[in-house]
Amino acid sequence: MGKFLVTLLTGAIAGWVAGKLMNSKHGLIVNILLGIVGGIVGSFVLGLIGIGASGFIGGCVVSIIGTCLLIWIAKKI
Repeated sequence: MGKFLVTLLTGAIAGWVAGKLMNSKHGLIVNILLGIVGGIVGSFVLGLIGIGASGFIGGCVVSIIGTCLLIWIAKKI
């Protein structure tokens, strides 16, 4: 249960920060979902180039990068 709450918190923070960075307006639920999916995307993309992260801050940074990438792709489509 604790890990689930940390995942939601990380997703919410990443979604909110990425939304501000990318000038995108979304609600809390969309931010959480974007942040969680962004974490997966960020881990995959950064893993391809040999970069990894650990801890809460590292997870947030990776999630923010992945979420920004998702928002950028969505704006292009």
